[in-house]
Amino acid sequence: MTDSNKGTYAGIFRFSYFIFISVIIILGLIMVNMVSSFYKSSKLNELREKGTVIVNLIEKTYSNYGEVNVSDMNNVCKAFADGSDITVYIYNSAGRFLASSDGIKTSSLPADTQQKLIQKDYLNINNSTIAHEVPEMLYATYFSLTSTGRITDYMYLFVYDDIDDINLFTMNTILIYTFFSIVGLLAVLVFMSIRTKKYMDYENNFRRISEQYSKGDFSEKIPVDIPGIPNEIASYVNTIATNVATSEETSKTFIANVSHELRTPMTTIGGFVDGILDGTIPKSRRNEYLVLVSNEIQRLRILITSMLNMSRFESGTMRPNFKEINLTDIVIRTVFMFEKKIEEKHLEVEELDSEKLVAVADGDLIQQVIYNLIENAVKFINEGGTLSFRFEKENGMCTVGIKNTGEGLKDSEIQQVFDRFYKTDSSRGKDTTGLGLGLSISRKIIHLHNGHIVVKSVYGEYTEFLIQIPEKQP
Repeated sequence: MTDSNKGTYAGIFRFSYFIFISVIIILGLIMVNMVSSFYKSSKLNELREKGTVIVNLIEKTYSNYGEVNVSDMNNVCKAFADGSDITVYIYNSAGRFLASSDGIKTSSLPADTQQKLIQKDYLNINNSTIAHEVPEMLYATYFSLTSTGRITDYMYLFVYDDIDDINLFTMNTILIYTFFSIVGLLAVLVFMSIRTKKYMDYENNFRRISEQYSKGDFSEKIPVDIPGIPNEIASYVNTIATNVATSEETSKTFIANVSHELRTPMTTIGGFVDGILDGTIPKSRRNEYLVLVSNEIQRLRILITSMLNMSRFESGTMRPNFKEINLTDIVIRTVFMFEKKIEEKHLEVEELDSEKLVAVADGDLIQQVIYNLIENAVKFINEGGTLSFRFEKENGMCTVGIKNTGEGLKDSEIQQVFDRFYKTDSSRGKDTTGLGLGLSISRKIIHLHNGHIVVKSVYGEYTEFLIQIPEKQP
């Protein structure tokens, strides 16, 4: 039984789902980081705005009164700290502590911290500034005090705020994204499972039927009408299977026919030879029977030669010797070979006095075709019938037609007349020596010449074979 978890689509499903989860995680990390950074930035800006308000208030007070005492600064710091989680510290220009919102006195600012704030404000999460060891948001600035239009003093302002809101926001963002991600993953899992199961079932069915094909069982075809599944490969495999099945059936028929054709003359030869050896056939008639044996041996030779030629045609090892030939002349010379039979049947021959029809072809092979067609025509023509020919050239194609009156062919026979070893029902009684290979070989020869051979027939009236080959070979 096929393990569905080992199929191609199962592997694709697992890989795709792994990629999907990885993308969700990576996108989640990017999104959470971006959203948290944006929220952190907004909270830091709020902290800076509070610090800026405090600085403006101190600067205005100093500008109006020429001084700001420590008590006033403590009150300002406490006023801004009330109702919020911020902590405010103020230091003088020397970095010594002046005031705070929580009443806690801190040590002086380090020189390097002072130098940095003189150059640039600080706005970020901090955990190493004076009196604070836990991470907190910090806005630190260095500002001047102006009286009567000139700067008379400097101060440092530190505003702290905890990061609980940022942590809570980040956690909520992670939880929300995780929730929707899980819901999305489950939905995709269900959708992909249903979709993939359909493909996996098709793949398993494909594999099962292909395995039957490998064992020679072509009774079942791979489905090609399943919606959403490409059917080109299945169509190709079905076509191959059909061709193989047809080929196997043809091979079986071929072997059966060859066996039959070989067994008949061999049985005849064996019977005559045994009769001569055991004395059943009298000495006075031995020559007569030896002639029959010779005829059967000749029949075997023709069969084997025809089979070898057929094999050469099908394997592609037969190479025509192309040269310019006179088709009309070949037909006339071949007709003379049957002069005796034509006279015995009192046949009338027409249209041989045609103009010369020239084409580039293998003369020996074309003559073999002409011989096969004239032999059949003379063999199956009615007594006193008409054997007629036609020679035409049109659009670079040369046509030779051989027509005989007589019984003709049925529609069902026309479809099989070029098959190997095929004999029509009526020909079996009239042709006891033929092998049924002549027309099949003739078609192979014409195809080697890049041409066509067709048959036309009206049952009870006539049969005509038409050969068409190019005037010049490609």
